[in-house]
Formats: sequence, C-alpha cells, structure tokens
Amino acid sequence: MASREHGGAGPAAEHRTVARVMAILELVLASEDRGMRLGDLSEAIEAPKSSVHGLTRGLVAEGYLREAEGRYFTGPAVSSLLAAGSTTLPALYRHTLEQLSRQWNETAFVATLVGDSLVYVDSVESEAFIRAAPQLHRRFELWPRSAGKCLLAYLDQRRLDAYLRRHHGDAEAQVVRAELARVRDTRIGLNVGEPQSAHIGIATPIVTGSSPVTVAIALAGPKSRLQDKVDDIAASMLAAADQLSRPSEDR
Repeated sequence: MASREHGGAGPAAEHRTVARVMAILELVLASEDRGMRLGDLSEAIEAPKSSVHGLTRGLVAEGYLREAEGRYFTGPAVSSLLAAGSTTLPALYRHTLEQLSRQWNETAFVATLVGDSLVYVDSVESEAFIRAAPQLHRRFELWPRSAGKCLLAYLDQRRLDAYLRRHHGDAEAQVVRAELARVRDTRIGLNVGEPQSAHIGIATPIVTGSSPVTVAIALAGPKSRLQDKVDDIAASMLAAADQLSRPSEDR
C-alpha cells in the first residue's frame, strides 16, 4: 500500500471514504421510493458532487444502488446483504425479550437503526388480549417512537443535524433536541401516546463502548396498565441493557 509520503490515501482518508459510502447507502435506504438526487446526497454528507458521484458510480456498478431518471435507489445487492444477516441480531436479544415480556406481561421488542428509519427485528408479545404488536421488518419513522428517540439521542452531532433538517422545522427541532438531551441523561426513551396511540412505549439503547448506537430494546402496552409502572419498568430495562452491553465473556 502506498504511504502518504508517496501520495497514497492515509488512514484518515480511507476512514472518510468508508463513512461517506455508508452515509450514501443509509440516505438512499431511508428515501424509500423517492430516491435521492446527486445534489441532495452531496449536501447531506457535506462532500463535493464530484466525490459523491465517483462513490455512487462504484455502488451502482456493484449493485448496491441503481440509477433512474437522475435519482439513486436501493440496488439488489443491498437486499441480499440484509437477508444474509437478518437472523443474527434477534438471536442475541431473544432471551432478554422473553424475560422482560414475562416479567411485565407486556410486549418486548428490539429495534435497529436503518438510515433515517427504525426497523423492529424481533418481538415477544404479551399474552394479554389487548397488547402492543409491532410490525417486524418494516421501516418506521424514528420520531416519536420510544426506541427511535434512543437511537436519535446517540447519533453523532453532524448526522443528527442533517436528520433534523430533513424531517423537522426549526421550532420542532428545538423540541426534539430538548427531548433527546433528556434521553441521553436518563438512557430512557418514552413515547406516551404520541402521536395518537393508547399505548406507552419505554425503551433504552444498547451502548457498547465507543461503537455507534444502532440497537434499542423496548417494551410497550396499554396506558391503563403501564402508566403507574413506568419507573419500575425503566429500571428493569436499564438493568437488561447493561447486561447486554457487557462483553460476552463477562455475562
């Protein structure tokens, strides 16, 4: 490999390229059927159009993106990649979900960050007739879901700023920032019937060292059953998250 003295890309440049490629993929994934224009991608990741164009051409050539009418969409290689890893994440958290669901007789689930969206990848439902029943493997808006608040709270600042520009006006963004600051302080995200729901959602992020936070566990159920138990449920979820965050040899 060429050294920086001979004009090669150093570690910082290589890291920046990887970060840009992943940001492009996440933005296109989050755009759903709308797709993303080159200029939009360039502005979102704060990189020159010429650099972004070179990266998107490579992603198109490898099948991770497809281009149509001046917009970039998800390519077939992304679907294959997601399908290959779709069973690994739930397996890590299944036992914890079962414990939480059994303890509170409510639905417990695990959510992961995908671009600007949240995806529920596994759940253990309550045995109660009226219960939360999250739809798995579908994209949902991060805000105002309890797990979504946890994932947003731990985004790096530049990515959070870009997310707020795309999804919230200035006045609303201030409200969101204040709520996310509370989530960072408590490690608990709450969704008390937002925007129109009879359920309460309680979530906590899985924080592992300095790695990006991309997973949260949550528990949800009817307000009538949960409203007097929020603090106790939150404490049990924090304990579960701490256990999951420990290295596997320490569990």
